[in-house]
Amino acid sequence: MLVAAGFALSGGHKKASSPTTTAVAATTSTTAKRRVPPGGVIAPLTGQRDVTGASVTRPALTVKVENTHAAYPQIGVAAADVVYEEVVEGGITRLLAIYNSQVPPTVGPIRSVRRTDQSVVTPVGGIFVYSGGAAYAIQSIETAPVTLVDETRAGSAMFRVHSRIKPHNLFGHAAQLFAFGAKPVPPPPLFSYRAANQAPGGVAATQFHVGLGSGFGVSYAYNATTSTWGRTVDDPSVEAATPENPRNVIVMFVDYVGGVGVIGSEANLVGSGNATVFTGGHRVDGRWLRPDRAKPARFVDATGKTIGLTPGQTWVELAPTGTPVS
Repeated sequence: MLVAAGFALSGGHKKASSPTTTAVAATTSTTAKRRVPPGGVIAPLTGQRDVTGASVTRPALTVKVENTHAAYPQIGVAAADVVYEEVVEGGITRLLAIYNSQVPPTVGPIRSVRRTDQSVVTPVGGIFVYSGGAAYAIQSIETAPVTLVDETRAGSAMFRVHSRIKPHNLFGHAAQLFAFGAKPVPPPPLFSYRAANQAPGGVAATQFHVGLGSGFGVSYAYNATTSTWGRTVDDPSVEAATPENPRNVIVMFVDYVGGVGVIGSEANLVGSGNATVFTGGHRVDGRWLRPDRAKPARFVDATGKTIGLTPGQTWVELAPTGTPVS
């Protein structure tokens, strides 16, 4: 049995208001309305049981996180429900960490927006946190149905640390960022999940490598005890980074319009393409299908059946078409 649900999504973006009054209102509203059913709820972005019920009282919070060696150690990424990794200029990668079920104390380093981000966040809505960007990229994210929060609007929700050099030292307080508020509440799920007694399908796999290039290739090794995929990167300078151990890894092969690693390029996330899903110690080859930008991609196997994920954190590698997965 696969579990998924859908919620209405309002259109148009909204610039963030001052965090001071918004934070008080959001906190009061959430506290007053929270009535947790017996046994809790299912967190929409992980498929896991949330005994607190908090995940259905707040929107999604997407934070643009730097992923170069200067950004390490990153803070708070391990607490994200979903992480997208995209290729940007020069072949380096950036992360979009999406939070809902957990609120880490600190997240970052926060960096600039790219054109691809609009397509990633449109289905989930919520709050989008970033630090500047080229005019064309900002114009793009302004078309997404999100509340935008950058350093000029964040107030005390963002801060810089003196132990790192600019621009690699901007971080955010997740609770204060959530307090800006946005819709929909709760966010719609992005994936479907397997029941506990359902086999993942595909073929057994214990480790794999995604050859993103430019030192940003990543390897994953399966831990059957924890049902997680331990993530490491090719660049040895980032070995001290906080370990990432998602339950699922989706390699979504996409075309980068304008060229891979070219300034101003954008991943085309609407239409269809090949996909490889790693879940439950198995590899499932299939396709991603997304005819409507307002809705998330659906991942299907070779027979057209929806691929069910293991409840928990999911990483999505937006790999250029032709990227080797070995």
